[in-house]
Amino acid sequence: MVLKPTRAQKKTQYDNKLCRLLEEYSHVLIVGADNVGSNQLQSIRKGLRGDSIILMGKNTMMKRSIRIHSEKTGNSAVMNLLPQLVGNVGLIFTKGDLKEVKEEVAKYKVGAPARVGLIAPIDVIVPPGNTGLDPSQTSFFQVLNIPTKINKGTVEIITPVELIKKGDKVGSSEAALLSKLGIRPFSYGLIVVSVYDNGSVFDPEVLDLTEEDLLEKFLSGVSMVASLSLAVSFPTLAAAPHMLINAYKNLLAVAVATEYSFPQADEVKEFLKDPSKFAAAAAPAAGDESGGAPAAAAPAEEEKAAEPEEESDGDMIMGLFD
Repeated sequence: MVLKPTRAQKKTQYDNKLCRLLEEYSHVLIVGADNVGSNQLQSIRKGLRGDSIILMGKNTMMKRSIRIHSEKTGNSAVMNLLPQLVGNVGLIFTKGDLKEVKEEVAKYKVGAPARVGLIAPIDVIVPPGNTGLDPSQTSFFQVLNIPTKINKGTVEIITPVELIKKGDKVGSSEAALLSKLGIRPFSYGLIVVSVYDNGSVFDPEVLDLTEEDLLEKFLSGVSMVASLSLAVSFPTLAAAPHMLINAYKNLLAVAVATEYSFPQADEVKEFLKDPSKFAAAAAPAAGDESGGAPAAAAPAEEEKAAEPEEESDGDMIMGLFD
């Protein structure tokens, strides 16, 4: 006869298992497990098998095991997990990529009917169309203020109706209507609520950031640093190019206003003395950008030049006959 382990032995076994996992894994996903059935949880375990382990248990037992591990090993970083163990949660220990594990967990969602008393996780909207119910059910729709009409002997919903709002409790009438219509509006599964990575805890949205998002945030930060540095005249690496350019502009302004000069300022002074050089300098650049435009413009200029000559010849002929 096999003796069942006592409650104290079960606690010791759980402590040893959790401590071993904390030593072996440095990445942990804290997941919410509300309305997740045992069969669904088993499917998720099979999907993650290989590089991830799911551990469920009472919050008090998990907190106790984490404290024991921290005292034995001196690893105080794992204590950051304690504030996350609130509500119906579990731990997924993994050695794989955190984003890929999160996406894999999100695949195992199961549709569920709207039961009376549940808090709606999303808005529930009943679409318009034929319900397949007989006309005797119209009073049921009238109670819920749903506009209907009789079409071919069945009840038809005329317009979309927001039946339940997110965060509201599901009432008996709403649950009965959704059951009659065969609508399963909710879906449940393990939801990642926070991520533990080598002692750091952060929101799961961080895993969705791409390299482009990080680059954009970095450039935005550099721009703010440069703006602040320029405003208070404090040199930083981000503001240095702007400060150098502004200093160069100030030197040019002083050189133009005084007799003092330097090679770069001499060229500017020449342009200011003879503005026609601006056009001469701009002409080659315009030619490079437009490609064959100057060549095409040349015949047009010749035609314009020829037009006055034709007009003058006509004027001479008219003068002879006057």
